[in-house]
Amino acid sequence: MITTIEHLGKKYSFDLSKPLDISIQLQSGEGNLRAWYCDFPRFEPVMTDKFTGSVKLGGAVNFKDINFNPHGHGTHSECLGHISVEDYYVNECIPFVNLPALLYSFHPHQTIMDDFIIMPEQIERMKFYLEGIKVLIIRTFPNYLDKQTRNYSNTNPPYIHPDAMTMLVKLGIEHLMIDTPSVDREEDGGKLLSHHIFWNYPENPRINCSITELIYVPAQILDGLYFLQLFIANFKNDAAPCRPILYEMTEL
Repeated sequence: MITTIEHLGKKYSFDLSKPLDISIQLQSGEGNLRAWYCDFPRFEPVMTDKFTGSVKLGGAVNFKDINFNPHGHGTHSECLGHISVEDYYVNECIPFVNLPALLYSFHPHQTIMDDFIIMPEQIERMKFYLEGIKVLIIRTFPNYLDKQTRNYSNTNPPYIHPDAMTMLVKLGIEHLMIDTPSVDREEDGGKLLSHHIFWNYPENPRINCSITELIYVPAQILDGLYFLQLFIANFKNDAAPCRPILYEMTEL
């Protein structure tokens, strides 16, 4: 199904029958990625003296309890409620996102402390691509397949320098997506500077803006302009599992 949109005075088309999924599946057990010292997610059949929630074990249906953490076990979108004293819920703040998006790959800068950081000068070099863009999708290099199964805990993954985040906010980014567990350093004493800058909290909160973490963008999806559909599970929570889908845009 071909759909057309207008963006910055130009017309583009994209084919809804050719989705590009950049989410990571959630599964039970050791095949699943982990972050923030979470144990593996568990999918377990409900078992009582009157009910068996597994067809393999003789039940009529498969009926499982699922134990997981949205932040630590897969692709998720989070809202202001992730860092606020006040209650904000992702299903209310970010009901859906259907917008043009820029996919851009970064080689995070390595510091003498072996931090890997997306720096302000890197944003400066690519900022002209962000004209009229509200969604930035960040892929970090190296882009190994094990991003989909890795244990990120205690590995200090790449993150965004607070000054770089300030630039992104000033450039109009409202929805930020990244293939790491966080836009901030894994251990930063609880400051979460880039989170606070992105949501401008507590000064003037950007309630309808989102951060999506732990995406995975395969190598065959090239940098450039895409149409994004972001589907977020209807959880009344600060974060929820999500499924971002990209569509290649062709200028008409």
